[in-house]
Amino acid sequence: MRKIADLYVRVSTDEQADRGYSQRNQEEMLRKYCEINAVEIRHVIYEDHSAKTFNRPQWKKLLADLKKNKNKTDLLLFTKWDRFSRNAGDAYQMISILRKLGVEPQAIEQPLDLSIPENKMMLAFYLAAPEVENDRRALNTFHGMRRARKEGRYMGIAPIGYVNRVKEDGTKYIAFDQPEASILKWAFEELSKGIFNTEQVLQMAKEKGLKAGKNHFWRAIRNPLYCGKIEVPKYKDEERTLVRGQHEALISEILFYKVQDVLDGRSRKYLPKTLSAKPFPLRGFFICPDCGKILTGSISKGRHKYYPYYHCSSGCRYRINSETANEIFIQNLKKYVPIPEIKNIYANVIGDCYKEQIKDVLEEKTKIISQIKDYETRISNARDLLQQNR
Repeated sequence: MRKIADLYVRVSTDEQADRGYSQRNQEEMLRKYCEINAVEIRHVIYEDHSAKTFNRPQWKKLLADLKKNKNKTDLLLFTKWDRFSRNAGDAYQMISILRKLGVEPQAIEQPLDLSIPENKMMLAFYLAAPEVENDRRALNTFHGMRRARKEGRYMGIAPIGYVNRVKEDGTKYIAFDQPEASILKWAFEELSKGIFNTEQVLQMAKEKGLKAGKNHFWRAIRNPLYCGKIEVPKYKDEERTLVRGQHEALISEILFYKVQDVLDGRSRKYLPKTLSAKPFPLRGFFICPDCGKILTGSISKGRHKYYPYYHCSSGCRYRINSETANEIFIQNLKKYVPIPEIKNIYANVIGDCYKEQIKDVLEEKTKIISQIKDYETRISNARDLLQQNR
């Protein structure tokens, strides 16, 4: 009686590109084997998926079909055992399942009679070898990427404000992606002032044209890549380090760490919670007189209209009508309007405060100008020496 077989043809995209595997070649070999050995073919299953697990679309359909049509197929044929699986543990379990369904899996180029106990050692080798190869390839890739990071090269898809580029010699790098780079730089500068929180700055940046979600923006403002650093994560006995990147920095280290201080709460006690329009322009600024927490705002529905209130939360019942609170604030603010006699002094005080806030930026600017002058002097001296030697 002729045996009936299902042919399993599997190839992943990377294998086909790297090693020349092809579904057509596998199917041709399997059909020729069946012809020589008088095996009747029931189905041919084509799979384009990794063999690391059996969580494969076509394999699931095949297994369901074998369970539905139990004992209608005698053999499951494939070219090599790595076409069947690249995980020894999963493979043994699947072989057991197939045998219970009356199906014998077999690789035509690596035939094994699994009824002979010694052949299970060869099966273990055939199954483990591809798994070891995968693990070694993954480990080599990991060490290669880690070495690249240590050399200051950025690996992967470029973050917000940068774009992936390739030089003429094939070297990959990241460069500024305008206008997002300029907008993100502006966002860092705004955050460093400690006036608006991240949600507010993100909203204003979006209005300027930045295309980034909340999570992407948060990761960006925490990423030292923007000040020219590449992070090398902790691994075994090596501690986490930051190295000088080969890419061009978007902002200075001074500005980056100033933003980190603001985000960590070391530069300001209170940050406004949300960017609010009427009737809550001061939400996030008012402090509860009872418990000292930041007041929020909401609108309550009355019998005939809606009433806006600034109120506390977390069990505190303090609240005040927002229109009343806003008017009180405006009246108090008017007390600080300078009289003409001290207007110039007032302007000077504000100017001094502003200079104090941007002192670090000015110092960095002075340092850069000094370096530029030094380089210009060196270039001038070099030109003089070149003229003398001619």
